[in-house]
Amino acid sequence: MFEQVRAVLFDLDGTLIDSAPDLGAAADKMRIDRGLPSLPLESYRPMAGAGARGMLGIAFGMTPEHPDFPTMREEFFRNYESCMTQRTYVFEGVAQLIANLVEHDVAWGVVTNKSMRFTAPLTKGMPLFATARAVVGGDTTPHPKPHPAPLLEAARQVGVKPIQCLYVGDDLRDVQAGKAAGMPTVAALYGYLGSHGDVATWGADERIDTPLALLKLLNFRVPA
Repeated sequence: MFEQVRAVLFDLDGTLIDSAPDLGAAADKMRIDRGLPSLPLESYRPMAGAGARGMLGIAFGMTPEHPDFPTMREEFFRNYESCMTQRTYVFEGVAQLIANLVEHDVAWGVVTNKSMRFTAPLTKGMPLFATARAVVGGDTTPHPKPHPAPLLEAARQVGVKPIQCLYVGDDLRDVQAGKAAGMPTVAALYGYLGSHGDVATWGADERIDTPLALLKLLNFRVPA
């Protein structure tokens, strides 16, 4: 199925990096600052891929329709900016996966709904992304995922036709965006999975339990 793949595009949070500890800490600080008890990381983790919406939803039961949401979101953003690389780490196996793609001359890039306000410093600050040929944030194009526009922009930056790109993500919207862009899709079961945890219903072409499992789908040798 993936014989024609010349580029692999990845979601960021929950697919390449585990940013849940820093995202959760940014929201939890807001609770602590208001005299509320701290919540464990595992409360925040499933919704980490939803950014401010997900974190404020867990921390305060707040939806974007709440009149205080814009103010609370900006406070969360400031907290996150101050800590976004303190606890965030690359998932085990991802560095080897990327090294193998580069070795096989397969281009790769990032397509995330995280705004470039955070995506740019985060990717520039982590050595993993030095070889990325495209970094597309949630505000790079007029529409975020599940709209196909960000994925099509990444394909343009990489210089590969959409059908020759594979998109890997840990959320339903990643699969929806990939399908809308005409790309084969892989669901990362080791990620956050969001509020749509029944991955079998997403319609992804393949599913992987670990980052290195992607190499097998590409018919590359899996490192021991």
